[in-house]
Amino acid sequence: MTLLAHERYCDEIARQVGQLRGVVGSGVDLAVTVPTCPDWSLERLVRHTGGALRWVELIVRTRAQEEVPEEQVPLREGPEDAGALDAWLAETGELLVAALREAGPDAAVWSWAGVPTSGFWARRMAHELTVHRADATLAAGLPYEVAPEIAADAIDEWLQIVEFVQRTMPHDEARELRGPGRSIHLHATDTSAELNAEWLIGFTEDVIAWRRGHEKATVALRGPLTSVMLAFYRRLPLDSPELEVLGERKLLEFWLERASFG
Repeated sequence: MTLLAHERYCDEIARQVGQLRGVVGSGVDLAVTVPTCPDWSLERLVRHTGGALRWVELIVRTRAQEEVPEEQVPLREGPEDAGALDAWLAETGELLVAALREAGPDAAVWSWAGVPTSGFWARRMAHELTVHRADATLAAGLPYEVAPEIAADAIDEWLQIVEFVQRTMPHDEARELRGPGRSIHLHATDTSAELNAEWLIGFTEDVIAWRRGHEKATVALRGPLTSVMLAFYRRLPLDSPELEVLGERKLLEFWLERASFG
């Protein structure tokens, strides 16, 4: 598994912010409930996402060496029209991308996942946007697309997060994802061989073992890469017509119920 270039993540953040702004400006009611985050309205989802971006911008810009309390990040509260929210989101994206580009990938900053660099945050925020833009797009009833290499890297990152949590934050749900003899295969059906958009996830006694590649497993999830990514992030039901589950479906459901941290 090879990370994308730092500049690629920065470009993607800028692109995704622009696409999220497109949802905000599409005329959709900002009070609509987000189906994949049913406790949130679309406006709250956008504010959450923008707040996360501003929090990371502060961490990277100041080269913080310990966690920055979120209350230190000035957020705009209260109802506002779509134009004001769009302007705030545009400024947010510009500030974060500028901070990440100035820092480069190797600046030492605090992170929660054992990778204390600005590069960690460029990747994390690219995928924070990838997933929450899907939430917003689904709420607005608009089509959703994402670049294949970003979708594949989002799956890589999620698996690394689950592995990190198993190693460093043991709790009941993480422990239940252990035990040899079970495996999950993710298979994107619409990508080139060069991208190698297939994954094997093996349960072990310690932490999950995963790699890119094709191999028979206890259960397989097949479909277009974007759909596989969204299902793996619990944004798309397994019964969606574009997806196919082969083998022991209950194991895949077991994973999705428990790998919900990070």
